[in-house]
Amino acid sequence: MLNHITVSNSDFQHMFHFAKQMQTLILNPFFQAQSQSSSVATKAPKYESVLMGYDFHTQHHGLPQLIEINNNAGGLYLPKFHQWLKQPKVEALNEAIETRLLHMFDNEWCNIAIVDEIPQQQFMYPEMQAYARLLSDDGRKVFIVDPSELEKTAEGLSYQGQHIDMIYNRHTDFYLESVAMQAIREAYMADQVVLNPHPQSYDLLGDKGRMVDWHHTAYLEQFISKEKAQIIRAMIPETKYVHEQDMSQLWAERKHWVFKPTASHAGKGVVLGKSITRKRFAEIQQPNMIMQAFVPPAKVSFDDVSYKYDVRLYMHGPRLIAIAGRIYQGMLTNFRTEGSGFVPVTLNG
Repeated sequence: MLNHITVSNSDFQHMFHFAKQMQTLILNPFFQAQSQSSSVATKAPKYESVLMGYDFHTQHHGLPQLIEINNNAGGLYLPKFHQWLKQPKVEALNEAIETRLLHMFDNEWCNIAIVDEIPQQQFMYPEMQAYARLLSDDGRKVFIVDPSELEKTAEGLSYQGQHIDMIYNRHTDFYLESVAMQAIREAYMADQVVLNPHPQSYDLLGDKGRMVDWHHTAYLEQFISKEKAQIIRAMIPETKYVHEQDMSQLWAERKHWVFKPTASHAGKGVVLGKSITRKRFAEIQQPNMIMQAFVPPAKVSFDDVSYKYDVRLYMHGPRLIAIAGRIYQGMLTNFRTEGSGFVPVTLNG
C-alpha cells in the first residue's frame, strides 16, 4: 500500500497562489529583462516551461516556506506501482493527470526527444519511459536520447533521420554550456527546435540566487504590486549570499542556516549549518553560495517509522499540473532509504 501525507487546504491554497504569482511574474517583459546569467537565458521563448516544481516545507504555525524551484521537476510516475501519482480532488486538478500532462505538449510537436545524460542510467529513466508512452499513445514520435545522439542539420536537429520538433529537457545543464549540449544550443538559438523547460525559466526562477533578489526591499515591486510582493516574501526564508557576510559572526550563527550552491539540484552541495565542518565552511565562501534560514521539514510516521517530508507543486505557467509529497530520512531529501520517495497528498480542512 502506498503511503501518503496530509496537507491542510489552507496551506495548499497559499502554495498554489504563490506558484501562480511567480509563474505570472516570469511572463512580465520587465522581469524577463533581468536575465543576465547567460546569453541563452535572454532568449524569450514562445512557450511556457513544462513541469516547474515548487518545493515547500509546511509548518505547524505560519505560512509554508519555499525551499527551491526546480526547472525540470520529476517524480510524478511511480515505477513500483506502474502508475502516475494519484492526485487530490480539487478544482484545479479536475482532469485526469494524463490529460493535464499532455496539454503541456503543443500539438505542433510531432517528433519529441526526451534528453538526458545517458538516460538509461538515470534514476528517473522509468519516468522518461512513461512520458514517452503517454506521448506516443497521443500520436507523437518520441525518442529518449543522450544529447550526443542528436545530429545537427541545416534544418535543426535530427535523430536517426527524424527531424526533432521539440526537446523535453531532463538534462541539468540548464544553460547548455557543455560540449554535449552545443548542437541543442545552436538549434535553440536559431529557432530550429523548441526546448522545454527553457533556460530563461531556470535563470529567472530556478537559480537559487534569485531568492536573494526577491528579499531585497523594492525589488519585486518593480514588476508587481506591493501587496503581492509582500505575500511572496512572507513565503521565502531569509536568503543571502555567503560571501557578503561577516564569516566570524556567521560561524557563530551557522546552526540557523542552510548553505546551498546557486546552481545545485537534487540536494547536491547542500549542507546544514548545524553539521558543517570548519573545512567545509571555509570552502563555501564563494560568490555562487547562498545561505537560507533553516526551516525544519514537517514529519510523518508510517508503521512507527518517522520520515521528514516536503510538498511539491508542479506548474505549467499559472496552471497546476500536480501535487506530490516527498518523504525521506536523514538530513537532506534522498531516495536511498527504504520507504522514501514521492507519495500522494491528501488535503483536509
